[in-house]
Amino acid sequence: MRELKAFIFDLDGTLLDTIEDIKDSMNLVLEKRGFPVHNTEFYKEAVGEGTEKLVIDSLPEDKRDEKTVKECLYELKENYSKMWANKTSPYEGIPEILNTLINKGIIVSILSNKDDKFTKAMVKYFFPDYNFAFVFGSRDGLPKKPSPEVPLYIAEKTGILPENYAFVGDSSFDIKTGKNANMFSIGVSWGFKPIETLVESGAELIVETPDQILALLK
Repeated sequence: MRELKAFIFDLDGTLLDTIEDIKDSMNLVLEKRGFPVHNTEFYKEAVGEGTEKLVIDSLPEDKRDEKTVKECLYELKENYSKMWANKTSPYEGIPEILNTLINKGIIVSILSNKDDKFTKAMVKYFFPDYNFAFVFGSRDGLPKKPSPEVPLYIAEKTGILPENYAFVGDSSFDIKTGKNANMFSIGVSWGFKPIETLVESGAELIVETPDQILALLK
């Protein structure tokens, strides 16, 4: 077992249950145009690859032209900027785990494929008392997960070897990111994606409750 000195957490489906606000924001866009809306399970499957991909997958197949996608993407961001705190909350046990990790001197960062401005705003709102080393969302010039570029940058800047990092998330993108960066990849069972997806992606460990993460610390 590796000695873990630092953690990188995914945000949506790992630290925060965001799916209902995402669903409501996107369904408003679809309703405005008279397009079919989707249920929660659809959005659990659709999220993970960034906002534009979510918009494309949510639109009817014959309405995915560049102009429509661009307009809907803008409207989704406008809606979400007003709605992201309506129903979203940390998963049970997450604040306590973050407290324990940081109090033990463990370096904690967050990396999401969600837009950077939303990622930073939500982390500041829901976790105001935590001193995260880095908080990254999706932004121009930075490759999204599963690229290892940002995790390796974080490792370099914190002075901790990648093999002493754990990457924690609920999707195949998170597991693959961890593996690509030579970090210990941990899947969480409480997120948006099926456990089978995490297993197939090569998760080295799957935890069923947040406090199981603490058992990894030496």
